[in-house]
Amino acid sequence: MTELLEHKRKRLKMRSMRRGIKEMDMILIRFSDLFLDEMSDPELDHYDLFLLENDQDLYQWCSGQAAAKPAFQDLVEKIRDMIKTENGLAPV
Repeated sequence: MTELLEHKRKRLKMRSMRRGIKEMDMILIRFSDLFLDEMSDPELDHYDLFLLENDQDLYQWCSGQAAAKPAFQDLVEKIRDMIKTENGLAPV
């Protein structure tokens, strides 16, 4: 059975806010608020895979402490740009 797009977005939003690290909760809930509604089905699938990664790894990638896996580099850059914009810094 195929998941309805509306249900997938709701599920991903919940997974974005219920992480193991509070910092990732804060980052990913804001990201999901800003971008989930405009993501295509394949982009949502990609984000779903991203959310399967370990929170410590996600935090290091999003904070620039470590390089992201190549498969997620585009998504991490979008998240990092969002963080910079939210903090009043120009995206790099």
